[in-house]
Amino acid sequence: MKTVDMNSQEFKDELEKTWKFVKKVSESRGWVQNPNEDVNEGVAMGLARNKLIYGKRFCPCFMVIGETKEEQKEADNRICPCKPAIEKEIPEDGVCHCGIFCTPEYVEAQKAK
Repeated sequence: MKTVDMNSQEFKDELEKTWKFVKKVSESRGWVQNPNEDVNEGVAMGLARNKLIYGKRFCPCFMVIGETKEEQKEADNRICPCKPAIEKEIPEDGVCHCGIFCTPEYVEAQKAK
């Protein structure tokens, strides 16, 4: 497996692309980012790392199964934004499993707590 130096320019560039990806996904689906910046930072860093290692933004909260691209596809690894988040987690819970994507209503409820 490829290793990633999180201080490298390659990682910093990919992290910047990942933030643009997160913003674009949020805007296109009417979602917002988690009000907890630590959650967002951790998930974004994991997405960027997975993109550099595997070539895809696999959800960082789940293990990536499979050595080859074919094995990874067959294992039905979660690619962000994943189908369970789109179809079940966000509509029902207001937030995806990883926590970076939320509904505006979820964020308001969190602020009220």
